[in-house]
This record gives sequence, C-alpha cells and structure tokens, in this order.
Amino acid sequence: MTHLHVESIGNGPDLVLLHGWAMHSGIWGGVRDQLARKFHLHLVDLPGHGLSPACEPGTLNHLIEIITEILPAHCMVGGWSLGGQIAMELALREPVRVQQLILISTTPSFAKREDWEWGMEQKLLQLFLENLKLNYATTINRFLTLQMSGDRDASKILLQLREHFLQRAEPDPDALQKGLRILQESDLRDRVAAIKQPVLIVHGNNDVITHPAAAEWMHQQLPQSQRVLFSHCGHAPFLSYPEQFVTCLNEFRTHA
Repeated sequence: MTHLHVESIGNGPDLVLLHGWAMHSGIWGGVRDQLARKFHLHLVDLPGHGLSPACEPGTLNHLIEIITEILPAHCMVGGWSLGGQIAMELALREPVRVQQLILISTTPSFAKREDWEWGMEQKLLQLFLENLKLNYATTINRFLTLQMSGDRDASKILLQLREHFLQRAEPDPDALQKGLRILQESDLRDRVAAIKQPVLIVHGNNDVITHPAAAEWMHQQLPQSQRVLFSHCGHAPFLSYPEQFVTCLNEFRTHA
C-alpha cells in the first residue's frame, strides 16, 4: 500500500475531493470550511503532489488502485480536472462505494482527437511535457495562467491559485511528467455512459483547458446528471465562485 496524505475534516456524508495536475489538496482551501459544515471531507494529495510521496508506475490504473484503498465504504467523490478523470474511473470500478459523483472542469479526453474537437492540441500538451524538463518554474506559471484565462477576475483568482500552489512543496518532477502523459493518452469517452450514479457537472463557460462543450457532451451521455455552468469563469469555479460552488454541492447532496 502506498501512503497517501489525506486530510479528513467535518461532519456529514463522506466526500472525497481529488485535485488536478500539478496541484495539491490545499487548492480546496477557499471552500474547505464551508463544505465541512455539511460533509465529512477527505482531501487527498495525489502521489508525488503535496504531502504524498511519489510512487511507481504512476499510471492512471495505478492511481485508481491507490485511491481505492482509502475510499470510505459509501461516499461522494469529486474530482477537478485530472482528478475528474480519476473520479469517473472510481465510479465505474466501485459503484457500491461511490454513490454520487461530482465532475469539476473535467473531460473524458483532454487531448484533441480526430473525432473529438473539444480537447487541447496534442502539440501543446507535448510542449508542456518538454518544457517541464527545461524550465519547471516558467512552465508551471504558464499553466496556472492558462487556467484563469477568460475568468471575470483573472488577476485576483490567479493570485489565489498561486498562493494555494506555494503552500506546499513542489510536485515531484517525475509525477508531473506521468500526469501529463495521462492527460495526453487517456480517453474515457466509450465508458462514460456506463456511469449510473447521480452526477453533478460543474464547469466554467470560458474554460480553455476543458472546453465547456465537453461538459455538455458528458451531460448528454450520463443518464443521471445535472450540469451547472458558471459564466465568465475559467478552469477553477470553486475559486471564482466559492459560495455558489458550495451551494451547488449542498443541493446535490440533498436532492440526488
């Protein structure tokens, strides 16, 4: 078993939150205390991020296996960006334990493909991968900036994002590269419709990393889904609209 750092706080139904690429669980700081009033939160640092040690082989399947070990018996799982893909896989593999699913600014395929126009160019993802080795700081800064592109208050939210990012040690370089490869290669489109749990899809309408059309596509594929689209919002709706984000999760818990 690989040790994962998990912070548990609050009372209520179990809610596991998974962060995105290059981040850590501190990213939920702006909504953490409010959510803890209604949920028993489990804030997970993915391997090689935050306070969790790196592990091998670091594939998507391996990440799923590791996180499955710490899942409560009955829980909601929420995932942001890369964490959303992990959450979808958990819902498919653990349908009894994962009872509700929250997909935040995520997509079944981060990469653009011949039959999937709502992804990032493969060349851009490859460039991120190559630049990580050459200039880590500049590459991460560009990624943080890209996440806030199109947001109503991009400068303010970007500052918050950077502050959260710097709260813990830098991610393991090897874990970052493995995570980028998952973003390049993973394609869950042919499996999404098999998710039968109630799903809340939360997305920003100006997200340039995971196109809002991908959220609409998932909404159409998922039989028990509801979609919330935040206006003038980039890739991190829980930072741009913290109070509204918490309200969405509380209502989903009550009515799903």
